[in-house]
Amino acid sequence: MKHLIRTDDFTTSEIEAILEDAKLFSAKIKDGSGIDKILKDKIIITLFFENSTRTRSSFEIAAKRLGAEIVHLDVANSSTKKGETLVDTAMNLDAMNPHAIIVRHQNSGVPKILSNHTRASIINAGDGAHAHPTQALLDLYTLKEHFGDVKGKKIAIVGDIKNSRVANSNIELLGRFGMEVILVAPPQFLPKTKLRTTHYINEIIDEVDVIMSLRTQTERHSSQTYASLKDYASDFCITAELLGERDIVLLHPGPVHRNIDISDELLADKRCKVLEQVSNGVAVRMAVLKKLINDI
Repeated sequence: MKHLIRTDDFTTSEIEAILEDAKLFSAKIKDGSGIDKILKDKIIITLFFENSTRTRSSFEIAAKRLGAEIVHLDVANSSTKKGETLVDTAMNLDAMNPHAIIVRHQNSGVPKILSNHTRASIINAGDGAHAHPTQALLDLYTLKEHFGDVKGKKIAIVGDIKNSRVANSNIELLGRFGMEVILVAPPQFLPKTKLRTTHYINEIIDEVDVIMSLRTQTERHSSQTYASLKDYASDFCITAELLGERDIVLLHPGPVHRNIDISDELLADKRCKVLEQVSNGVAVRMAVLKKLINDI
Protein backbone atom coordinates (compact mmCIF):
# COMPACT_ATOMS: atom_id res chain seq x y z
CA MET A 1 0.00 0.00 0.00
CA LYS A 2 1.36 3.38 -1.01
CA HIS A 3 1.27 6.29 1.43
CA LEU A 4 1.95 10.01 0.99
CA ILE A 5 3.85 11.25 4.02
CA ARG A 6 6.44 13.45 2.29
CA THR A 7 6.89 14.74 -1.23
CA ASP A 8 9.80 12.35 -1.81
CA ASP A 9 7.44 9.38 -1.36
CA PHE A 10 6.64 9.96 -5.04
CA THR A 11 9.19 9.74 -7.85
CA THR A 12 9.53 12.65 -10.26
CA SER A 13 7.69 10.68 -12.97
CA GLU A 14 4.88 9.85 -10.51
CA ILE A 15 4.55 13.54 -9.66
CA GLU A 16 4.46 14.50 -13.34
CA ALA A 17 1.64 11.97 -13.87
CA ILE A 18 -0.25 13.41 -10.87
CA LEU A 19 0.09 16.94 -12.28
CA GLU A 20 -1.18 15.75 -15.68
CA ASP A 21 -4.22 14.17 -13.99
CA ALA A 22 -4.76 17.38 -12.01
CA LYS A 23 -4.75 19.37 -15.25
CA LEU A 24 -7.45 17.13 -16.71
CA PHE A 25 -9.55 17.32 -13.53
CA SER A 26 -9.16 21.10 -13.39
CA ALA A 27 -10.35 21.49 -16.98
CA LYS A 28 -13.42 19.31 -16.30
CA ILE A 29 -14.28 21.28 -13.15
CA LYS A 30 -13.99 24.59 -15.02
CA ASP A 31 -16.10 23.59 -18.02
CA GLY A 32 -18.65 21.65 -15.96
CA SER A 33 -18.16 18.41 -17.88
CA GLY A 34 -18.75 15.12 -16.10
CA ILE A 35 -16.01 13.61 -13.96
CA ASP A 36 -15.93 9.81 -13.80
CA LYS A 37 -16.79 8.61 -10.31
CA ILE A 38 -13.68 6.45 -10.16
CA LEU A 39 -13.79 6.30 -6.34
CA LYS A 40 -17.42 5.19 -6.10
CA ASP A 41 -17.89 2.82 -3.13
CA LYS A 42 -14.50 3.86 -1.72
CA ILE A 43 -14.42 5.14 1.87
CA ILE A 44 -12.04 7.85 3.05
CA ILE A 45 -11.65 8.90 6.69
CA THR A 46 -10.46 12.38 7.67
CA LEU A 47 -8.64 12.49 11.00
CA PHE A 48 -7.73 16.08 11.86
CA PHE A 49 -6.16 16.69 15.28
CA GLU A 50 -5.43 20.30 14.29
CA ASN A 51 -7.86 22.94 13.05
CA SER A 52 -8.19 23.20 9.30
CA THR A 53 -10.58 24.93 6.93
CA ARG A 54 -8.96 24.91 3.48
CA THR A 55 -7.10 21.59 3.58
CA ARG A 56 -9.92 19.54 5.05
CA SER A 57 -12.55 21.12 2.77
CA SER A 58 -10.25 20.67 -0.23
CA PHE A 59 -9.74 16.96 0.45
CA GLU A 60 -13.45 16.40 1.10
CA ILE A 61 -14.51 18.18 -2.10
CA ALA A 62 -11.82 16.30 -4.06
CA ALA A 63 -13.07 12.97 -2.71
CA LYS A 64 -16.73 13.78 -3.39
CA ARG A 65 -16.01 14.91 -6.95
CA LEU A 66 -14.57 11.43 -7.54
CA GLY A 67 -17.56 9.70 -5.94
CA ALA A 68 -15.96 8.60 -2.65
CA GLU A 69 -17.73 8.51 0.71
CA ILE A 70 -16.12 10.72 3.36
CA VAL A 71 -16.27 9.94 7.07
CA HIS A 72 -14.97 12.71 9.35
CA LEU A 73 -13.85 11.59 12.79
CA ASP A 74 -14.72 14.15 15.45
CA VAL A 75 -11.39 14.15 17.27
CA ALA A 76 -12.68 16.38 20.08
CA ASN A 77 -15.08 13.58 21.08
CA SER A 78 -12.99 10.59 19.97
CA SER A 79 -11.58 7.78 22.11
CA THR A 80 -8.13 9.42 22.05
CA LYS A 81 -9.66 11.71 24.68
CA LYS A 82 -10.38 8.60 26.77
CA GLY A 83 -6.76 7.49 26.75
CA GLU A 84 -6.72 5.40 23.58
CA THR A 85 -3.39 5.75 21.80
CA LEU A 86 -3.14 7.18 18.31
CA VAL A 87 -1.92 3.83 16.99
CA ASP A 88 -4.92 2.06 18.58
CA THR A 89 -7.23 4.63 16.98
CA ALA A 90 -5.64 4.08 13.57
CA MET A 91 -5.73 0.28 13.89
CA ASN A 92 -9.39 0.34 14.93
CA LEU A 93 -10.31 2.61 12.03
CA ASP A 94 -8.28 0.44 9.67
CA ALA A 95 -10.19 -2.63 10.86
CA MET A 96 -13.31 -1.05 9.33
CA ASN A 97 -11.57 -1.32 5.92
CA PRO A 98 -11.44 2.27 4.67
CA HIS A 99 -9.38 2.88 1.55
CA ALA A 100 -7.53 5.95 2.84
CA ILE A 101 -7.09 7.91 6.06
CA ILE A 102 -6.18 11.59 5.73
CA VAL A 103 -4.30 12.74 8.85
CA ARG A 104 -3.34 16.15 10.23
CA HIS A 105 -1.55 16.32 13.57
CA GLN A 106 0.31 18.97 15.52
CA ASN A 107 3.22 16.60 16.14
CA SER A 108 5.77 15.78 13.46
CA GLY A 109 5.97 12.12 12.52
CA VAL A 110 2.46 10.99 13.48
CA PRO A 111 1.26 10.11 9.92
CA LYS A 112 4.46 8.08 9.37
CA ILE A 113 3.93 6.13 12.58
CA LEU A 114 0.29 5.43 11.68
CA SER A 115 1.30 4.24 8.20
CA ASN A 116 3.20 1.38 9.84
CA HIS A 117 -0.05 0.04 11.34
CA THR A 118 -2.64 0.39 8.55
CA ARG A 119 -3.53 -1.28 5.27
CA ALA A 120 -5.35 1.89 4.20
CA SER A 121 -3.30 4.60 2.49
CA ILE A 122 -2.22 7.29 4.93
CA ILE A 123 -2.17 10.78 3.43
CA ASN A 124 -0.37 13.44 5.42
CA ALA A 125 -2.43 16.65 5.51
CA GLY A 126 0.23 18.36 7.61
CA ASP A 127 2.24 17.17 10.62
CA GLY A 128 3.80 19.72 12.95
CA ALA A 129 6.65 21.58 11.30
CA HIS A 130 7.60 18.49 9.27
CA ALA A 131 5.72 18.18 5.97
CA HIS A 132 2.63 19.15 3.97
CA PRO A 133 3.10 17.27 0.68
CA THR A 134 -0.19 18.12 -1.06
CA GLN A 135 0.40 21.84 -0.46
CA ALA A 136 3.78 21.61 -2.16
CA LEU A 137 2.25 19.63 -5.04
CA LEU A 138 -0.43 22.28 -5.61
CA ASP A 139 2.20 25.03 -5.38
CA LEU A 140 4.30 23.29 -8.03
CA TYR A 141 1.19 22.79 -10.18
CA THR A 142 0.29 26.50 -9.86
CA LEU A 143 3.79 27.55 -10.90
CA LYS A 144 3.92 25.12 -13.83
CA GLU A 145 0.55 26.44 -15.04
CA HIS A 146 1.99 29.96 -14.98
CA PHE A 147 5.51 29.40 -16.31
CA GLY A 148 5.26 26.12 -18.20
CA ASP A 149 8.74 24.94 -17.23
CA VAL A 150 9.93 26.00 -13.77
CA LYS A 151 13.53 24.85 -14.21
CA GLY A 152 15.94 27.72 -13.58
CA LYS A 153 13.31 29.94 -11.95
CA LYS A 154 14.12 31.51 -8.58
CA ILE A 155 11.75 31.50 -5.62
CA ALA A 156 12.14 33.37 -2.34
CA ILE A 157 10.37 31.71 0.60
CA VAL A 158 9.73 34.49 3.10
CA GLY A 159 8.81 34.30 6.77
CA ASP A 160 8.70 31.72 9.53
CA ILE A 161 10.59 29.02 7.63
CA LYS A 162 11.91 27.16 10.68
CA ASN A 163 8.39 26.29 11.86
CA SER A 164 6.88 25.73 8.41
CA ARG A 165 5.96 22.30 7.07
CA VAL A 166 4.97 24.05 3.82
CA ALA A 167 8.52 25.39 3.44
CA ASN A 168 10.05 21.95 4.09
CA SER A 169 7.92 20.24 1.46
CA ASN A 170 8.43 23.00 -1.10
CA ILE A 171 12.20 23.11 -0.59
CA GLU A 172 12.38 19.41 -1.51
CA LEU A 173 9.88 19.44 -4.36
CA LEU A 174 10.67 22.75 -6.07
CA GLY A 175 14.39 22.08 -5.78
CA ARG A 176 13.88 18.68 -7.40
CA PHE A 177 12.12 20.34 -10.33
CA GLY A 178 15.05 22.69 -10.90
CA MET A 179 14.06 25.85 -9.05
CA GLU A 180 16.56 27.79 -6.97
CA VAL A 181 15.15 28.33 -3.48
CA ILE A 182 16.28 31.34 -1.45
CA LEU A 183 15.20 31.63 2.20
CA VAL A 184 14.34 35.08 3.56
CA ALA A 185 13.69 35.43 7.29
CA PRO A 186 14.89 36.96 10.53
CA PRO A 187 17.66 34.87 12.15
CA GLN A 188 15.34 33.16 14.64
CA PHE A 189 13.07 31.93 11.82
CA LEU A 190 15.83 30.42 9.68
CA PRO A 191 16.63 26.69 9.91
CA LYS A 192 20.12 25.25 9.49
CA THR A 193 20.44 24.88 5.73
CA LYS A 194 22.81 24.72 2.80
CA LEU A 195 20.45 26.93 0.79
CA ARG A 196 21.14 30.60 0.18
CA THR A 197 19.65 32.79 2.92
CA THR A 198 19.21 36.47 3.68
CA HIS A 199 17.49 38.59 6.32
CA TYR A 200 16.52 41.30 3.82
CA ILE A 201 13.91 40.99 1.05
CA ASN A 202 15.41 43.94 -0.81
CA GLU A 203 18.61 41.95 -1.38
CA ILE A 204 16.85 39.42 -3.62
CA ILE A 205 13.76 41.23 -4.96
CA ASP A 206 15.33 42.04 -8.33
CA GLU A 207 16.36 38.47 -9.14
CA VAL A 208 13.43 36.26 -8.08
CA ASP A 209 10.53 35.08 -10.24
CA VAL A 210 8.34 33.99 -7.32
CA ILE A 211 7.78 34.99 -3.70
CA MET A 212 6.12 32.52 -1.36
CA SER A 213 5.04 34.33 1.80
CA LEU A 214 4.41 32.15 4.85
CA ARG A 215 2.06 32.62 7.77
CA THR A 216 3.79 33.46 11.04
CA GLN A 217 3.39 30.26 13.07
CA THR A 218 2.76 31.95 16.41
CA GLU A 219 1.23 28.75 17.84
CA ARG A 220 4.53 26.90 17.25
CA HIS A 221 6.76 29.41 19.01
CA SER A 222 7.87 28.41 22.49
CA SER A 223 8.44 32.06 23.33
CA GLN A 224 7.60 35.40 21.79
CA THR A 225 10.15 36.15 19.07
CA TYR A 226 8.94 39.56 17.89
CA ALA A 227 7.71 42.47 19.99
CA SER A 228 4.61 42.45 17.80
CA LEU A 229 3.37 41.16 14.47
CA LYS A 230 3.43 44.79 13.34
CA ASP A 231 7.20 44.86 13.92
CA TYR A 232 7.55 41.67 11.89
CA ALA A 233 5.39 43.11 9.09
CA SER A 234 7.53 46.23 8.80
CA ASP A 235 10.40 43.98 7.65
CA PHE A 236 8.70 41.05 5.91
CA CYS A 237 5.19 41.99 4.71
CA ILE A 238 4.96 41.74 0.91
CA THR A 239 3.59 45.08 -0.28
CA ALA A 240 2.79 46.80 -3.59
CA GLU A 241 5.58 49.28 -2.81
CA LEU A 242 8.07 46.41 -2.46
CA LEU A 243 7.07 44.66 -5.69
CA GLY A 244 6.63 47.82 -7.76
CA GLU A 245 6.08 46.91 -11.41
CA ARG A 246 8.14 43.71 -11.19
CA ASP A 247 6.74 40.60 -12.86
CA ILE A 248 6.79 38.42 -9.75
CA VAL A 249 4.31 35.65 -8.91
CA LEU A 250 3.07 35.76 -5.32
CA LEU A 251 2.04 32.61 -3.43
CA HIS A 252 0.82 31.93 0.11
CA PRO A 253 -0.42 28.65 1.63
CA GLY A 254 -3.10 30.39 3.72
CA PRO A 255 -4.55 31.51 5.96
CA VAL A 256 -3.09 34.91 5.10
CA HIS A 257 -2.50 37.39 7.90
CA ARG A 258 -3.57 40.49 5.97
CA ASN A 259 -1.05 43.34 6.18
CA ILE A 260 1.28 41.08 8.17
CA ASP A 261 2.19 38.53 5.49
CA ILE A 262 0.80 40.30 2.40
CA SER A 263 -0.84 43.72 2.05
CA ASP A 264 -4.53 44.09 1.16
CA GLU A 265 -3.56 45.83 -2.06
CA LEU A 266 -1.37 42.95 -3.26
CA LEU A 267 -3.94 40.30 -2.35
CA ALA A 268 -6.18 41.93 -4.98
CA ASP A 269 -3.33 42.15 -7.52
CA LYS A 270 -3.34 39.81 -10.54
CA ARG A 271 0.21 38.69 -9.64
CA CYS A 272 -1.18 37.14 -6.45
CA LYS A 273 -2.14 33.49 -7.03
CA VAL A 274 -3.61 32.68 -3.60
CA LEU A 275 -7.13 31.85 -4.82
CA GLU A 276 -5.71 29.96 -7.81
CA GLN A 277 -3.76 27.86 -5.32
CA VAL A 278 -6.99 27.01 -3.51
CA SER A 279 -8.74 26.04 -6.78
CA ASN A 280 -5.75 24.01 -7.91
CA GLY A 281 -5.61 22.27 -4.53
CA VAL A 282 -8.86 20.42 -5.23
CA ALA A 283 -7.67 19.15 -8.62
CA VAL A 284 -4.26 18.13 -7.26
CA ARG A 285 -5.82 16.28 -4.31
CA MET A 286 -8.20 14.52 -6.71
CA ALA A 287 -5.14 13.33 -8.61
CA VAL A 288 -3.43 12.18 -5.40
CA LEU A 289 -6.52 10.22 -4.31
CA LYS A 290 -6.73 8.64 -7.78
CA LYS A 291 -3.06 7.65 -7.55
CA LEU A 292 -3.26 6.16 -4.07
CA ILE A 293 -6.68 4.51 -4.17
CA ASN A 294 -7.64 3.87 -7.77
CA ASP A 295 -4.33 3.20 -9.50
CA ILE A 296 -3.28 0.37 -7.20
